[in-house]
Amino acid sequence: MKVMAALCVFVSAWAAMGSRQESVKPSGEEGRIIALESAWDQAEQNKDAAALAGLLADKLVYVDYDGTLSNKQQLLESIKSAAVTSEQINNEGVKVQLYNDNVAVSTGIYRDKGVEKGKPFQRRGRFTNVWIKQKGAWQCIASQSTLIAH
Repeated sequence: MKVMAALCVFVSAWAAMGSRQESVKPSGEEGRIIALESAWDQAEQNKDAAALAGLLADKLVYVDYDGTLSNKQQLLESIKSAAVTSEQINNEGVKVQLYNDNVAVSTGIYRDKGVEKGKPFQRRGRFTNVWIKQKGAWQCIASQSTLIAH
């Protein structure tokens, strides 16, 4: 009985210690990049090309999940297109690696649900975005996504 009581006390103490630990929060710049990733999703979902344009560098290189290569203007035109309507775009597990305070690489998983050319779709993929900070503002200079098959 003493062993069982000691075990209960140990498990309770261990659980209490674990519940007091705070999750690791990203630093200021990492948090900014994560917020920009979320803003990108919202701009794309809302077909807000003007908002998205502010997040993208003029010399953006964009590789879509199907291998399509686009520049900034082509990407913005595709966002405005009536051929695709995104009902929901979400990111998960976004991680950011900073380099020299002016370059960041973000990776994560995206989920995209909507209608394309009259047919519903659901996609899940990984993305890698390269951000550069110029004149105090972050902009994406390269983006690539790959569908997750399983």
